[in-house]
Formats: sequence, structure tokens, C-alpha cells
Amino acid sequence: MDEQNPALDDATLEFAERVFDAARKGDALQLTQWLENGLPATLRNAKGDSLLMLASYYGHADAARVLLQHGADAQMPNGRGQTPLAGAAFKGDLEMTRLLLDHGAQVDGPSPDGRTPLMFAAMFNRTDIVALLLERGAHIRQADHQGTTALACATAMNAHDAVALLQQRLQD
Repeated sequence: MDEQNPALDDATLEFAERVFDAARKGDALQLTQWLENGLPATLRNAKGDSLLMLASYYGHADAARVLLQHGADAQMPNGRGQTPLAGAAFKGDLEMTRLLLDHGAQVDGPSPDGRTPLMFAAMFNRTDIVALLLERGAHIRQADHQGTTALACATAMNAHDAVALLQQRLQD
């Protein structure tokens, strides 16, 4: 903290909190105003979560779209190596998944353990997202660092619909 001007530091921290809250709550209008006045679209918090990561994880497509239009990186991982696309696949948000893919998210972009968005979608029985990821080029046989594929993830989690879809696609 700046000893000569602690109010400035408090004001800066308060502003940063408001910015990240706006992303979490999906306040696209406020984010637009700040971005148009120079706020970096790639701003990250102490956990490494970008504004886009927060907007996408909480399902705010309009806020995510604004951030992407102002230069947010659809592939930027957080401090744990998770990407916005993996979060959207985990949450089951088809619109967000499509938006992120349309703006450069890597369909097979892995997390640090090698799990891909397809694996997250499969393990939580998100069949609409599994289908979209496959349509966009996800590698159905790709394995994580332990050798586990999307089909194995779905099987382990008793995600019966995803298992059936993946088995069908493997036979095609």
C-alpha cells in the first residue's frame, strides 16, 4: 500500500472489486463503458480469473460478448490453468460454448491435467455440448495425462446419454 496516499490504493481496490463484480453479475453495459474508456479486456484478479472467465462461468453471454469484442482472450487460462471454454462445458452452457468457440477458444484446449472441454462435457452428461464440440473438431480419442478419454470420463460418472452419444460417434 502506498504510505503517502492510502486513499488512492483503497479507491483502486474498490474499483477493481466493482469491475470483477460487474463481470460476475453480467453487467454488460457497465463493462462496455469501462472498456471504451481504456479498461483492459484481459484484466485478471489475484486468482488469475479474467473478466471473461467470470462472465462465462456465471453464464453472462452479453457480458462475455462485450469483453470478446474489446479484445478479451477466449483461450486465457486462470491461475489453475482452466479456460473459459472448459468452464462453459462444465456448467453446460451451450450458448457460451458456441460464443467462445466463435471467438478463438481452442476446442481441445486442455487443462493442466490434460482434460479437454469434451471430457468435462461428457462427464457431466452435457450431450448438446459434446455434440457441438465434436462438430467443431474435438478429438474424441484424446486422452488426459492418465490416459482417460471423454468416453471413459462419461462412463466413470454414469453419464449414460454422453456414453451413448460418444459410442455412436466412435462407430460412425
